[in-house]
Amino acid sequence: MIIVFKKSATQENIDHLLARVDKLGLKSMVSKGSERTIVGIIGAEDVVRIQPLEVFAGVEQVMSVLAPYKLVSREFKPQDSVIKVKDGVEIGGKKINVIGGPCSIESKESLRAIAIEVKKSGGTILRGGAFKPRTSPYAFQGLGEEGLKFLKDIAIELDLATVTEVMDPRDVGLVAKYADMLQIGARNMQNFNLLKEVGQTKKPIMLKRGLCATIKEWLMSAEYILSEGNFNVILCERGIRTYETETRNTLDLSAIPIVKQKSHLPIIVDPSHAVGKWGLIAPLSKAAIATGADGLMIEVHTNPEEALCDGPQQLLPENFASLMGELEKIAKAIDREL
Repeated sequence: MIIVFKKSATQENIDHLLARVDKLGLKSMVSKGSERTIVGIIGAEDVVRIQPLEVFAGVEQVMSVLAPYKLVSREFKPQDSVIKVKDGVEIGGKKINVIGGPCSIESKESLRAIAIEVKKSGGTILRGGAFKPRTSPYAFQGLGEEGLKFLKDIAIELDLATVTEVMDPRDVGLVAKYADMLQIGARNMQNFNLLKEVGQTKKPIMLKRGLCATIKEWLMSAEYILSEGNFNVILCERGIRTYETETRNTLDLSAIPIVKQKSHLPIIVDPSHAVGKWGLIAPLSKAAIATGADGLMIEVHTNPEEALCDGPQQLLPENFASLMGELEKIAKAIDREL
């Protein structure tokens, strides 16, 4: 249920209603826009009907939210959310941010060399996995906390924001200590204990779509995070599993405008994991920006042949630089900035 306050409503009006909602045993989430204050009520609506909220001073409208994801929905917040990752780096506004870096952090020297190239080409966020979920238990699993330290040190040196994956609820505090943004990988999209744990942090969360997840299921996973009080969520389309075998996954570009219609959350695209082939990353990146994506996450490596993880889908720095130049033209054509 959503409560819309009048423009003339006072803070006293809002606080009075919130106190009543709390007394009814319901949870409230406040969204303050430029024109209106909106309060989302989570809980059994039958309880609310006992106490009609329309009669409270300052209330303009009380309405039910039809979508199962209440806080994620456009009904709850009509305006686009803009998520601050770090000072000067926001996702969801006019500027399109590009995340670049290796699949896995392999050493401090290699990460620094890659980060320099990402920064030089216009990337604003450095990515790198310290804890790597791999299909094979014998594959490289990441450097753990040592890798997180490398990521933070290099980001401070080069003035870049950072994102890295957290896989275990027990590691949330550790990863949040080093990274500006926490990534929930595709395999953990419905790890509800993990979603609740990151929901209790104030860190921005990048939530990847699951391998076989519908858009509704994806948004419901985001709802878990918001329901814990963390509204700093960025969605990431990274391809879904279909019958097609020519690519690693099938990039669902239609998800971008659909998410924009249904939710206020920003959405970025990871073409690297979507297709698994470096030669396809450029055209899909361009298509994603043209379709309305708020950013991209692209894997970059100075020597993909020697990469310990996902070498075939990582761009050489020169190819990344060339792509960034092309993306700038597309961004300008749709009245956005890169």
